[in-house]
Amino acid sequence: MARAPIVTEVEVTEFEWELVDISTEPIIGIPIYQKGSTIRRKGHVLRIHTDAGITGEYFGGNAVEYAAIPQLARMLIGRNALDRELFFNDAKQAMRQQAGMGRSQIDIALWDIAGKLLDTPVHQLLGTYRTDFPCYASTYIADYEPDGLSSPEAMADFAEQCFEIGYPAFKIHPWMGEPIEKQMAVTEAVGKRMAGKMDLMLDPVCTYETFGDAVKVGRVCDEWGYYWYEDPFRDSGVSAFAHKKLREILKTPILQTEHIRGLEQHVDFVLSGGTDFVRGDPDYDGGITGVMKLAHATEGLGLDLEIHVAGPDRRQIMAAMRNSNFYEMGLLHPRHGGMKPPVYLGEYADGLNAIDKNGRVSVPDGPGLGVPLDWDYINAHTTDHAQYS
Repeated sequence: MARAPIVTEVEVTEFEWELVDISTEPIIGIPIYQKGSTIRRKGHVLRIHTDAGITGEYFGGNAVEYAAIPQLARMLIGRNALDRELFFNDAKQAMRQQAGMGRSQIDIALWDIAGKLLDTPVHQLLGTYRTDFPCYASTYIADYEPDGLSSPEAMADFAEQCFEIGYPAFKIHPWMGEPIEKQMAVTEAVGKRMAGKMDLMLDPVCTYETFGDAVKVGRVCDEWGYYWYEDPFRDSGVSAFAHKKLREILKTPILQTEHIRGLEQHVDFVLSGGTDFVRGDPDYDGGITGVMKLAHATEGLGLDLEIHVAGPDRRQIMAAMRNSNFYEMGLLHPRHGGMKPPVYLGEYADGLNAIDKNGRVSVPDGPGLGVPLDWDYINAHTTDHAQYS
């Protein structure tokens, strides 16, 4: 057997890109469509080098998570890059008071190393179950532009457009801080137009002020047979008791745990009766190792794990899972091409028209995460760089 690859260096590259016709939503700071506005966004790429000449790469995560990388890099250097489970548990202990920050991004890059070493995609290392999956169209936060997602009718129009493109499902991200009557109206408008044609989801991003408001909108979801109802009110999506009560009142299935971190907390939330569908995210829940633990735990409970947002690593994970229904294609808007920078080489894409005629996407089949990064683009937009060796 060939000698194990030893980690020799960890690099973080920060880069910046410009978004036109986008501003920052004032309540939670998420980007929102606004004609004539321009903002700049920062992204991060993690690289883990080995003495075997193989480098693991990952684009994703945020500045808070990358603040933990220096400490984790010191723990990682000199180790066998294939000892992912050992590092996962050591990092879990080391970062227990920092919500496990940084561990996820390192884990994903370590999986990329393993796939490149064996010249195979990550999903085959995990155990392939499928190679493509259906998508739901996941919208930008609703906006205030006349040609945007500024009314219930406009949101319904966009749902119909997505259906005509081939999407089998559609998820609404409504306005932040608007009256509950408007929130009910957009839920009803999309339901009235598209119920029975698409699976419909609603994700208020924890904006509703009270449990009572969440019940009001949830009853509209019930009326139109929504597929799931996600993160409705301002408990920040973390109260198992409150969402158990919501489940007892409503017929629409609840999807929670985007804001719960890690295996044990997810399992506790599920066993407390707080959700129907379970949410997992490789950036939040311990990378590919952590999310596969969630997938198997939820499978053992007879439930489905829905993966948060899009990306090559998400596709690799979903390809190795039975118990997941939709790939989240987003965020999408009828008048804006997307917020993600063009960091991938080849034909890989996540966007409104990235699905095939059946509303599906396939898993990248190159080594590791399957898609090489465009370092010409990243280097041309680099704003900061750090090396740990």
